Amino acid sequence: MPDLAISAAQEHEPTFGDYVALLKPRVMSLVVFTALVGLLVAPASLHAIEAVAAMLFIALGAGAAGALNMWYDADIDSIMRRTMNRPVPSGRVAPDEALAIGIGLSGLSVVMLGLATNMLAASLLAITILFYVAIYTIWLKRRTPQNIVIGGAAGAFPPVIGWVAATGSVSLEACLMFALIFMWTPPHFWALALFMRSDYEDAGVPMLTVTHGRPAARRHILAYTLLLVPVSLWLALGPVGGPVSLAAAVVLNLMFIRGAVRICMRAESVAQGDGYAAEKAFFRASLFYLFLHFGAFLADAVVRQAS
Repeated sequence: MPDLAISAAQEHEPTFGDYVALLKPRVMSLVVFTALVGLLVAPASLHAIEAVAAMLFIALGAGAAGALNMWYDADIDSIMRRTMNRPVPSGRVAPDEALAIGIGLSGLSVVMLGLATNMLAASLLAITILFYVAIYTIWLKRRTPQNIVIGGAAGAFPPVIGWVAATGSVSLEACLMFALIFMWTPPHFWALALFMRSDYEDAGVPMLTVTHGRPAARRHILAYTLLLVPVSLWLALGPVGGPVSLAAAVVLNLMFIRGAVRICMRAESVAQGDGYAAEKAFFRASLFYLFLHFGAFLADAVVRQAS
């Protein structure tokens, strides 16, 4: 639970930049991009104004979830080096203010997305926010090493929301885009946990690296990477894919598997000796993996529309 005493540490009025940081803009950028691709590759189209409105309200929903996560996790965020400078744990934004912003933006984004597109898309956005805050942040994160595995569903919903905003229904293609992000999330975050284990250990967060050790996390990264490959290829060979997606899937999966195998085979003494360079490289590569996959889907959609 957040320590409301953090607000006493505030010495200055929060700036506009503090409020922007409260919404986790880097996470929001990935959410908005995958949602945009889901909307644009769908076999239906929205008016440009409706599409822009949909993206705006999906972004606000993502920001709302980030603010609520930052409000609830302020106590452990203040312990972890990676998060201690966030607006709430650093005292730049008061916890009750972050809570109010999160709740307000949640309601606004869901209602407005429903008005701009359809109620199914709005319902999925509401489910996504609730899942991220209630299921992942409040329930799973501090209780089980499966926090990232199950909680990853929250980050996998955006392309489905984009698809549904355009079509009004869920399809196999939308579910496969969900599955791609869902299977990508564990190796992405476990790579981070390999070189940030002490942060999670100090904060009492039961990441796999803390509860089962780094060797187990390395094996799990490889296993999930291998499970990710067929999902990626299925999408590339399906209606949302095409030659660009297939080429991207082959190249990106080969690189991702190579990185996962390298991580899995590394001795802990070697990793410590080079400052977890391979693990950090894999973590950065995982971001490019997802962005380039969805970028390829978008490129194939443009090619189809032009032909």
